[in-house]
Amino acid sequence: MTYLNFERLDAIDADAFQSQTPFPWINPQGVLTDDGRQRLVDTLPDVAKLGQSFGVKRWYGQQSHDRYAAEYTEDFDVAAPWKDFVTELCSDRYRAFVRRLLGIEHFDINCHWHYAPTGGSVSPHCDARRKHGSHIFYFNTENDWDPAWGGQTVVLDDYGVGNHGSSPGFEDMDCVAESQAVGNYSLLFKRGEHSWHGVRAVTCPPDRLRKVFIVVFNRVTPMVRIRRLFGGLPKGF
Repeated sequence: MTYLNFERLDAIDADAFQSQTPFPWINPQGVLTDDGRQRLVDTLPDVAKLGQSFGVKRWYGQQSHDRYAAEYTEDFDVAAPWKDFVTELCSDRYRAFVRRLLGIEHFDINCHWHYAPTGGSVSPHCDARRKHGSHIFYFNTENDWDPAWGGQTVVLDDYGVGNHGSSPGFEDMDCVAESQAVGNYSLLFKRGEHSWHGVRAVTCPPDRLRKVFIVVFNRVTPMVRIRRLFGGLPKGF
């Protein structure tokens, strides 16, 4: 069983990605194999295994990103397909894809699940400077999610005049695109000083959750090395 569709990943044009505006991003379909994705959907960790992250104060006065969240670790209680998937994400072939697309050489990978209940949102932000970029895998299906409930990642444009250390609203920038977020889609983007993105508050029924798994490409900094030496993970989502 394989999970990543490497032929699809290898077909992505790095030059086209890097020249995308307002920052490098892509929302491809089919970067997971159909069988592999279904197995991951069927074995998603129960929300009871995730911690609660609600009302957490963010830098610059940005609105809290309310959700259930868990970091992937080797001892996290998760089904075997997820362990196999993360093994592929850490493989030389996937890392080579990331190097080619983002134009970077050295990076660490960490991964986490985010489940958002009704009302949960991700206010516009640019991500921490420790990140090179992120690959967001969407795990809602046509059977459990109506796109009218939201959940799409919104790509925003501040026309190069915004300050990443601020707390704008969605109405303060232009919406360039909203990702496809139901089915076999993912969103990969390169972090920059103007790589604004977010998720508007979802309006799903109380028994539904927006479910994503995020792969983060971190800069290898002295602090990251120190945290790794003592068994720590990159700080924050």
